[in-house]
Amino acid sequence: MLEMFATPQFWVDVFKIIMIDLLLSGDNAVVIALACRNLPPHQRTKGIMFGVGGAIGLRIVLTFFAVSLLALPYLKLIGALLLLWIGIKLILPEEEHSADNIKADTRLFGAIKTIIIADFVMSLDNVLGVAAAAKGNVWLLVFGLVISIPMIAWSSQMVLKLIDRYPFIIYAGGALLGYVAGEMLVTEALFAALVESQHYLHWLVPGFCALLVLVVGRWLALRKAVSIPVLDLVDEKVDNKP
Repeated sequence: MLEMFATPQFWVDVFKIIMIDLLLSGDNAVVIALACRNLPPHQRTKGIMFGVGGAIGLRIVLTFFAVSLLALPYLKLIGALLLLWIGIKLILPEEEHSADNIKADTRLFGAIKTIIIADFVMSLDNVLGVAAAAKGNVWLLVFGLVISIPMIAWSSQMVLKLIDRYPFIIYAGGALLGYVAGEMLVTEALFAALVESQHYLHWLVPGFCALLVLVVGRWLALRKAVSIPVLDLVDEKVDNKP
């Protein structure tokens, strides 16, 4: 097991897990803060700690299940297609979490429950991405999650600010998810004979998938921006009644 830590590929895969975890969980801290906003001040720290703890436990269990499922025949093909869409969706602009769409509770248990449920819903794509990056290696999965989860819990706000300041991080994350999806495709049993006979597919397919996510994601983002209705103030009627 210890020799695994000496291989460059291990640290490359750890980096992938951390990047996917950070980019797909960047807004979890916002949800946690909103869920605990109505708690008394002396209970907010407890709400955050217990809520994050429960969410982390649930996410680790889900990720282990995802790793097991991806070991089944033909599920890697489905997982790769889902991961391509997750990468594209990461590039698209999303609605912000606000006090209107995150329920807050005045009771400690209610706030903890809200955090765990919200994290579960928000982390399904995260779980698939991390499981794919781990490539079935349980020790790699555990090591990557142990490093990245505390970073998410305590530095998500910093990650969000970095993303706002340097938007290319989102595109790099989308390309990374596309690359991981391509890596899944070349390990799918259905394509085993073809990949073995054409070794260049090991790097060509992941590279193509990364490019595909960038191109489709950018195109959809531009279409979405154009389709947003613009309010024409000139044509708006002004009510002059006192």
